[in-house]
Amino acid sequence: MNAHATTHDELHAEIAEKFDTDAMAQESTLLNPRFYTTDFDEMDRIDVSPVREEWDKLIGQMKADPNKGHFKKNADWDQIDWDGMDPALKREFIDFLVSSCTAEFSGCVLYKEMKRRGTNKDICELFNYMARDEARHAGFINDALREAGVAVNLGFLTKAKKYTYFRPKFIYYATYLSEKIGYARYITIYRHLEANPEQRFHPIFKWFREWCNDEFSHGEAFALLMRTDPKLTESFTNKLWIRFFLTAVYSTMYVRDHARPEFHKALGVDIEWYDQEVYRKTSAIARQVFPVELDIDHPRWLPNLRRMEAAFRKMDAGTKQGGVAGRLRKLAGTAQAARAFASLYLIPVKKTTPPASVRMEPVY
Repeated sequence: MNAHATTHDELHAEIAEKFDTDAMAQESTLLNPRFYTTDFDEMDRIDVSPVREEWDKLIGQMKADPNKGHFKKNADWDQIDWDGMDPALKREFIDFLVSSCTAEFSGCVLYKEMKRRGTNKDICELFNYMARDEARHAGFINDALREAGVAVNLGFLTKAKKYTYFRPKFIYYATYLSEKIGYARYITIYRHLEANPEQRFHPIFKWFREWCNDEFSHGEAFALLMRTDPKLTESFTNKLWIRFFLTAVYSTMYVRDHARPEFHKALGVDIEWYDQEVYRKTSAIARQVFPVELDIDHPRWLPNLRRMEAAFRKMDAGTKQGGVAGRLRKLAGTAQAARAFASLYLIPVKKTTPPASVRMEPVY
């Protein structure tokens, strides 16, 4: 074995010793991606007849599989100097990749289970295609981690990760937002780095544009599922739930992004600007199906997001401190986070009127 190879092996061993990515992926906290299970029988009873024309067009696009050959390394994949990367950036970037890989694989596991348990041809076909896409995404991200010697054991993760039960409608709300936010995040980063290529510190960002197509079409699928039953978006109770999930998903993104300051600094983006831009894109898209929209320009919006982020830092510090003092500190942070969330939730929402047609095309 030559000296260069030995150096890479030693580097991988050093990184692997510092980053237990399997343990990182297994963590179950408010900020980490979760694995979900649901009432598969209820989902199997979905009748897509009310949206048949749009449904068949979407399924046709998924079947054509435009991204079939996209998630493969080619000449555009530059070699990364992991040894020369700033330690703080390395830690946050690996955390970003592990979190992204876990989220994509979580979708793959859920969709495969829906397909496996179902008998409804329409629903099984949809989730078969989406599971295929999410498996590619997770595998591609894991290849990037493998280069650093810290790939996640996805097979083990399936058995070791805790599963959270969500009713189907909650799966629709949360996953729709997750997919659309994924699109907004990826295209915002891609366009920024297209204009500022010197800040592209890893080649995976070059793949974000086409990746957006999968995120967008998956969101469209959940929009159509919600359109099959008007009560899912029009009843008073479900409007409150939609408002809850919008607030929870947006605030979680804010806290999670602020936990990676060096990552965003390396990209050359201000975190608050970036998050507001993603919220704005996501809100514009979500008007196709949601009857309410959060007012992200309200005077209480950013101050309470900042309070939420400070509360999570306090909770994290309390956990690390331990003992009675640590528990009290964590309790105080939890109360602060609850107050901030309540203030965000109670900001008056903007009412929207979803259009007659739900299908949209991604805007680059």
